Amino acid sequence: MSVGYRPTPYTVPPARSSSRLLRRDGAIRRLDWALLLAVLALSAIGCALVWSATRPALLDSGEDPQAFLKKHIINISVGLTLGLVASLFDYRMLRAYAPILYLLSIGGLVAVLTPLGSTINGSHSWIILPAGFSVQPSEFAKVALVVGMAMLLAEKRDAEEDPRDIDVLLALAFAGVPLALVLLQPDLGTVLVVCALVLGVIAVSGAPIRWVLGLVVGAVLVATVAIQVGVLKDYQLDRFRAFYDPAADPKGVGYNVRQAQIAIGSGGVHGEGLLHGAQTQGKFVPAQQTDFIFTVAGEELGFVGAAGIVLLLGIILWRVARIAMGAEDLFGRLVAAGVLCWFAFQAFENIGMTIGIMPVTGVPLPFVSYGGSSMFANLLAIGLLQNVHMRRYT
Repeated sequence: MSVGYRPTPYTVPPARSSSRLLRRDGAIRRLDWALLLAVLALSAIGCALVWSATRPALLDSGEDPQAFLKKHIINISVGLTLGLVASLFDYRMLRAYAPILYLLSIGGLVAVLTPLGSTINGSHSWIILPAGFSVQPSEFAKVALVVGMAMLLAEKRDAEEDPRDIDVLLALAFAGVPLALVLLQPDLGTVLVVCALVLGVIAVSGAPIRWVLGLVVGAVLVATVAIQVGVLKDYQLDRFRAFYDPAADPKGVGYNVRQAQIAIGSGGVHGEGLLHGAQTQGKFVPAQQTDFIFTVAGEELGFVGAAGIVLLLGIILWRVARIAMGAEDLFGRLVAAGVLCWFAFQAFENIGMTIGIMPVTGVPLPFVSYGGSSMFANLLAIGLLQNVHMRRYT
């Protein structure tokens, strides 16, 4: 080695050959297997629940009773492939590609607001594709925001400084554009998830506490203004009214929550058995394969099955938190923290709205609900987390 040699801050390791994957330092051995197995277990449970929730309507219409199940398995397979790709290259290289990911996500959100977009369940959030598939760009925007905000707020790592006010402002402006586009759809559930994601990344970045408190107060003010100027649709406001007074309109806006609670309550300890739930097989709960998938678990798998889902979600959140704490740099820590806040809030909101402790906002249960875009984004995030975890050893 020459005397004038100076090492770079980090060196991207060379690609490992497939023959080295199983060595002690190979990629397979460096995976977070607890995280991966929990995700696979949740996905498998989701397959059974989606099948049960969609089978009655398909049978009544004379269609293949396993049609949704087959599509769901395809979605999981594609998502796992995307996650594998995301885990292979060094995550630190994402800093260079973060602006491209961000612009692509903005392009998708803008496209949804054009005639290319379609309205489903009151939200103009979808682009319909051939063969019965659809894309929801706001799901991929979550991944782009996690990576982009981590890039912006990790720039001061070498000097061991907290983010400057201008860095935080830039990150908030970065998040504000996709947030405004999602609000225009309007997709209130995704807006709330993105707000939780942004707040978590800002807090973990080391920004002064005044920014965290200011964001909370600002969110309340923005929500108040949004209601006053009519940004939220009437049906969304009705959902909040039903949350405050569930008995006000049990056959109207309160119908979904009432039927969901009946389904979960009727499951007892061990449930009525897969494909045997009266509420599920009777098609009483709307959107049961997507937003209200937890009601199938509560009714047909009972308290044991529902608690098992919560336990698996808890294992995932625990492992994500461990990855965040063990990350070798601030960029990796912020990526993991953003995903942690995303998964935690979305799971809490989804389960909470089925049991009446949160308003109905229409967000899927991570790794369980039917939906290609959500599954792709979730498994992409898992791939990024595995990437951060494996690079601790390089």
